[in-house]
Amino acid sequence: MRLITGIAGVGCCLALVSGCSGGQPETFTFTADLPPDFAYKAIAEYMPAKGETCNVPGGRNTAVGYNLKWREGYLPNSEIAMYRTVSGCPLVISRINLDIKASYWTHRGDIGGDSAMVIVRDDLEEQYKGTFNEAGESTFFGHCQWLFRTSGAQRRIVKILDCKTANARGETERDHPVAGYSLDQLKGKTVKMKISLAAEEKPGWGDTWVEVPGGWKRCMGKSFEDQDAFCFGNRSDFSTFKMPDGRICTIYPGCTE
Repeated sequence: MRLITGIAGVGCCLALVSGCSGGQPETFTFTADLPPDFAYKAIAEYMPAKGETCNVPGGRNTAVGYNLKWREGYLPNSEIAMYRTVSGCPLVISRINLDIKASYWTHRGDIGGDSAMVIVRDDLEEQYKGTFNEAGESTFFGHCQWLFRTSGAQRRIVKILDCKTANARGETERDHPVAGYSLDQLKGKTVKMKISLAAEEKPGWGDTWVEVPGGWKRCMGKSFEDQDAFCFGNRSDFSTFKMPDGRICTIYPGCTE
């Protein structure tokens, strides 16, 4: 199910903002239930409210960021203002662009990421609107999987995070995790993104690893220097590779056969 395609680049503003009603913002909470070593970054985007003809010069300060420094201090709960006024123009929340982050080793670059989104539109068809329970909480689901590959002269293992939308039973679809709501659904409510993680990893792309008892072996390719190293039907010539912790191994993920 795809509600919207594409994510535009936006600027971010972390200043305190006021709402439309007596200086007190009308808000809702976004939160996430994530696997260990996961976090999210969020950009809440705003657009002129319905019926407004004003605009913000250059579109500046029409977005607010949350958990942008997720490595230093991550907070799962983000209080999202439904309305803002920027350069005298009344704005309303239109979507939250989400960046799911996950660490697979201790080095700063050993992270993977994928995207998700919350859409806020009054013209959503009922079948695409999220629903809330009696406690005022709505949950949408995603399922992520690590994809492994080798990189560089030493064939070091690096990982790619692949996340898809899912239902409550864990059945996945092709698109990234996404949820949709109308504005009048959100005041004082909580929207939760719940992400599960596959127990097993898969190769990043086909015909580069061969599955064997106990794991996967890396095809040699033309030589150890061959960065693509496709198997091309050769299921007997394999190479070593380097784990993120520095071990030289012959089978993934167990290292030794």
